[in-house]
Amino acid sequence: MPSNIVLVTGVGGDLGGKLLARLGNNPGFERVIGVDTTPPQKSVLQRMGHAEYVRADIRNPLIAKVISTAKVDTVVHASCTAHPAGPARRTAIKEVNVIGTMRLLAACQRSPLVRKLVVKSTAAVYGAGARSQAVFTEDSELIPTSASGYAKDAVEMEGYVRGLMRRRPDITTTLLRFANIISPEIDTVLSRYFALPVVPTVFGYDARIQLLHASDALAVFEQATLNDKPGVFNVGSEGVLTLSQAIRRAGRVELPMPSGVVPSVGKVLRGARVVDFSADQVRLLNFGRVVDITKLKKDFGYTPRWTTREAFDDYITGRGLRPVVDGGKLAGFAGKVLVAAATGQAAHR
Repeated sequence: MPSNIVLVTGVGGDLGGKLLARLGNNPGFERVIGVDTTPPQKSVLQRMGHAEYVRADIRNPLIAKVISTAKVDTVVHASCTAHPAGPARRTAIKEVNVIGTMRLLAACQRSPLVRKLVVKSTAAVYGAGARSQAVFTEDSELIPTSASGYAKDAVEMEGYVRGLMRRRPDITTTLLRFANIISPEIDTVLSRYFALPVVPTVFGYDARIQLLHASDALAVFEQATLNDKPGVFNVGSEGVLTLSQAIRRAGRVELPMPSGVVPSVGKVLRGARVVDFSADQVRLLNFGRVVDITKLKKDFGYTPRWTTREAFDDYITGRGLRPVVDGGKLAGFAGKVLVAAATGQAAHR
């Protein structure tokens, strides 16, 4: 049965907003409602078609009233944050990820009209470590890199989704575990990281990085909304880049440093509001993460248009990144980072 009245969460974000605009221009839907505490970007509002925005907080039980009053039959949960691009309030994001998901799923469970649920998750649920699998499948064990990070939120959220599936087996549920998304328009941790003129790395590591172009992420979201695609799916692109290859392709300069210094560098970057270089991200950039997308291609029926390399090159071109060639400026920047990190370590002692 095709979707008729769709509710999309997280439309104030890049991906959720673009999805709202895409669905809003599809005449096959009777109604498309976007909810968030912040409105979509102006570019989305100007081209969202017949879609509408409702200011609502999914952490509030009143979300159930929105779903029942509008007679929603399809819920697309796109508000889960795998990792903020820049410094953000951890408590607020955890509440949206965990409490918000609980409220939303409770509302879905109580509504007899809801028959489809599409949920955005992250491949970060598999973790990243020295003993991690070379390639993760959908059946791999979920081991987040830390007990309090954003990946841990995603593991909890997926647990709530599985609980709903047991209680409401009549709801067609699609769980999408996205690899790191990148594109010229979307602001992410990696898009900020690779834009740094001098990119800090850890001595002795050269992780494999798998990326997903935002246009492929949107296409998968749309296809899951239009058609019944039950199950859990890894969503990533074909191929990988090593961290050193990506840095060179972006025209940046790699700055290897001892692992003990990296946390202090991360604090400097967060304090300067440049990028949220957390412990989870450090582990990803040390060990990498690659997911198998066989199920996406065979069972879901979607083959990504962009490879990891093509997606990264499009990001470089779209952002207008130019090779860094001024040696004096590079030396100055590198010196400031190392001095600040050393100062931070001394203060910590």
